[in-house]
Amino acid sequence: MCKDFVNFVVSMSENQRILLLGDYSNCHRSLAAGLRALGCDVTVASDGSRWMNCERDIDICRHGDSKLAGLRYWVDIKWLMSSRLRGFDIVAVNDPVFFQLHPRRLRPLFERLKSQNGSVFLTSMSTDLAYLDMVSAPDCPLRYSEWFIDGAPSRYHESEKEQWRGWHNPVLTDYQDYFFDNIDGAVSVLYEYQLGMERRLGRQKAAYGGLPIQTELFEPVDLAERPEKVKLFLGRDRYRKLMKGSDYLEEAARRVVDRNPGRAELIIVENRPYAEFIELLKSADVVLDQIYSYTPATTALMAMAYGKPVVTGGEPEFYDFIGEHENRPIINAPIDLEALTQVLEGVVNHPESLRQLGRRSREFVVKHNDSRVVARRFLDFWNERRAAKS
Repeated sequence: MCKDFVNFVVSMSENQRILLLGDYSNCHRSLAAGLRALGCDVTVASDGSRWMNCERDIDICRHGDSKLAGLRYWVDIKWLMSSRLRGFDIVAVNDPVFFQLHPRRLRPLFERLKSQNGSVFLTSMSTDLAYLDMVSAPDCPLRYSEWFIDGAPSRYHESEKEQWRGWHNPVLTDYQDYFFDNIDGAVSVLYEYQLGMERRLGRQKAAYGGLPIQTELFEPVDLAERPEKVKLFLGRDRYRKLMKGSDYLEEAARRVVDRNPGRAELIIVENRPYAEFIELLKSADVVLDQIYSYTPATTALMAMAYGKPVVTGGEPEFYDFIGEHENRPIINAPIDLEALTQVLEGVVNHPESLRQLGRRSREFVVKHNDSRVVARRFLDFWNERRAAKS
């Protein structure tokens, strides 16, 4: 391939029209901010991540589960496809199921996305069959996930057997196989998802981007040098306690608070709109997020942007993967309840360490997850793949 041509495509990236279709936890909205800072023309079409009510340029929310609601939604989507969701250089969807529709309806819509726009990519930010196939494989590179621990079904798996079977319904698997065979590539926001994408697509068609955080919106808050009472903050989706292990985080935190009256308190916040939630994060000394992830996800990274220590996934494999060998501020959350309790006990017993951990957390997010840094990774990969097609 002509090197000059590749350089030309990359140099034109700032003038491209980009559609970010669908969203989870404000990821695409934050990515849009980073892309716009790089000079791109970006449109976000999403349902606002449901109860989070995140900002978007085009609303694609489905109102109701009835057949009539489904028909109205189908008509609305068909109109959008023929009017506002076409003519983009790049389309990035948040999920193989990028509209709340049956797979038999999604396939022709995906074909229209491909025919009416330049290139179509996946932003790998949620569970899909590529990830599930990896975590259930005998040679899975992860020691644990929400679905399996050391190769055995987890407590979440045992409680959600019907959901697991639903994921492997032939109608859905056939559609997702078609989807993965026809996208131009995928950019993953988490280490775990990247492993799944590489396994499914190969390394040439999969790249790690990271979760974008608009760090300029999170004014760092310096913690007290030695908080008299450590405020443990648990923000969660009440419907995904087992999946994220936040029930263990709650139980471990309550044990620690009971053992240390007057020295620790637990604040639990569930299912709040995004704008309200990020304000509530400011009240925390330490933010508890999840236990089955190798990496910090959105809530943890936003807290870190504020300069808050977090208890969440922070495995050595993740740090090594992103090339971070010095600043490793995340308090890694064990998946065992007793060990998790001990970790939280250590946090409460050493409040003098929290301020420095918070400052290092802010530095980590600015370096690795600032929306402009992440947007550049996405843009470079998209243009690399587009150049490879030409």
